[in-house]
Parts: sequence; structure tokens; C-alpha cells
Amino acid sequence: MVAESAHSWADTGNEIFLFVADRRGNRTRDTDHPLGYGKETYVWSMFAAFGLFTVGAVVSIYHGIQELSSTAEDTDYLVNYIVLALSFVLEGTSFLQAFRQARGTAKKRRIPLLKSVLGSSNSTLRAVFAEDSAALVGLVIAFLGILLHEITGLAVFDAIGSILVGILLALVALVLIDRNRRFLIGESPSDEVESTVLRRLLARDDIARVTYLHTEFVGPGRIYLVAAVDMQGNADEEHVAVALRRVEREIEENDLVEEAVLTLSTPDEVSLAPTHSDVKPDALG
Repeated sequence: MVAESAHSWADTGNEIFLFVADRRGNRTRDTDHPLGYGKETYVWSMFAAFGLFTVGAVVSIYHGIQELSSTAEDTDYLVNYIVLALSFVLEGTSFLQAFRQARGTAKKRRIPLLKSVLGSSNSTLRAVFAEDSAALVGLVIAFLGILLHEITGLAVFDAIGSILVGILLALVALVLIDRNRRFLIGESPSDEVESTVLRRLLARDDIARVTYLHTEFVGPGRIYLVAAVDMQGNADEEHVAVALRRVEREIEENDLVEEAVLTLSTPDEVSLAPTHSDVKPDALG
């Protein structure tokens, strides 16, 4: 129960961090931050993951080790069971909301649920989904530890349960830390999404071919796009420059694109060919 209490305190603190992440990450870009504030979401989500590791995992494992040789008297098991049941209902309600949102995104992208959650650029959804899942599993572990303690009279099962909860939280925290780290240093969208972006560019009447394409997440569901293109026709340099700027502005009208930068292809550069993909361009994770 101490381990679950530490987990609950960690979750409460994490919700504050995630709230700040959403607020600060959704600010409109300005001259000081031309690519927006989206990556700040990953910074605050990283803080939340560290909190889960230190407050939840370390405290749970440390307490469990301390209690391995405990000879404490039995407590009121009924109260423990009631608290665990109420916690399971509340955590389950939160998890169902995150599950529905994650499943909807996975269906749009037509990929498995877990792959969608782990690969999603939405760090808040990933954190809530992972932490609520861990909370439900942790409650089951806590229940089994208390139940075995009651049946056998051995407090060691409580201690083992606490250690297992701590290990579970540590694993979840490390996964979340790694995912946020990847997006902070510059994570590219999946090959399927890049292929969809390429096809969208080639579908334009004013673009003949694309020879270079780079996309990078700069926030949840927001990408920075750089491409080398060959414009249709043989307009002079001045008119081509104007056309490029116009195409950039039109591309940036898409809510998924934070900024688009286009340059001209040279005649000797090889054209990129899109691969088959069922991923929808508006389903970017």
C-alpha cells in the first residue's frame, strides 16, 4: 500500500507537469522560436517521467527491501481491499479514456495500438496511457501481495509486491524518458508518413518532381518539412522564387506542418518515388 501511495503521489505530480506541457507546447511560434514551442512538450513530459522514476519506483523498491524482514502485525485487510477497489475503478476510468483516444489514432494510421502509442509524437497521450496501464497492473500486484499475506501470514509477500510495483514503474519511466529523448533530439516520422507527404507534394500541379525530402517532429503532430523540388515549366529565376514562396505558404496551411522550406532541384538529382502506404496524411502521430 505504501508503494501504491507513492505511485499515486507521483501520478498527481505528473499530471501537473503534463498540464504545463500542453499549455506551453501549444503556444504560437514567434520570431524567437520560428519552429514553435512544440518541443517544450517533450521537456515537461521528461520531467514527469523522471518524477515517476524517482518518487514512484525508487520509493517503492526501497520500501519493499526494508520490509523483506518485517515482523509487523497484520493490518485491517478489508480497508486495504476497499481502497484498492476504489483506486482500480478511478484508474480504469482514466485508462479507458486514454485507450479510446489511442485506439482511434491507431485505426486512422492502420497500425497496431502499442506501436501507435510508442511511436506517437503526442507525449501526453503516451504518458497517460502508459502510467494508467502501469497503475492498473500495480493495483493487481498490490492486491495479490496483500491477499497472499493474509492467507499465509507472511509479510514478505507485501514486500515483494512493493518491489515488483517499483520495478514496473521504473520500466515505464525509462521507456517514457527514452521516447521523449528521441523527440527532443529530432525524431523523423515513420517511412509511411514520409511517403504520404511525398505523394502529397507530387500531387500538386505546380511540382514536377521531388529529389530531396526531410521531415522532423517539432511538436505533437507538427512537422518541419524541407524539400528540393523541380517546378513545372521553365519560368525565370524571379518567377520561380515567387512560386516557391507561394507553395510553402500553401503547404503551411496544413495543421500538421509547422514550417515548410522548399529549394530547387538540380537536373542531375534523382527523383524520389513514393512507396505504397495506406497512412492518411491527417493521421500523423
